[in-house]
Amino acid sequence: MSTHAPNEARVIPLRRPQAAPPAPPAPKEPLWRDLVGDVLRRERIAQERTLKDVAETARISVPYLSELERGRKEASSEVLAAAAKALGLRLGDLLSLAQDELVRHTRPNRTSGPRAQYDGLCMAA
Repeated sequence: MSTHAPNEARVIPLRRPQAAPPAPPAPKEPLWRDLVGDVLRRERIAQERTLKDVAETARISVPYLSELERGRKEASSEVLAAAAKALGLRLGDLLSLAQDELVRHTRPNRTSGPRAQYDGLCMAA
């Protein structure tokens, strides 16, 4: 038996359409200062040198070099050149290594998008 009155309409709620799950956020590109800092730290550690040693050779403060390595400070080209030289690198070497890091961080999904077709053409030539 029904519990509704005979002259009343019975309301049946409709199912709400399920929305597609949100797309995962695009990976965030790293900042240049983070990439340069990573290279500085990696090179210093590879040479088994301390922050103090490299900072003294570069004639910059230890806290400032630490901030550079952690990507907290945006260094001038003069400071970067001094830090690179203290590590036995040229400024161009340091920047090239940082660029390699940038490419490594941004290259994995090259199968689509406007540059993918261009990259394929360049590689085929």
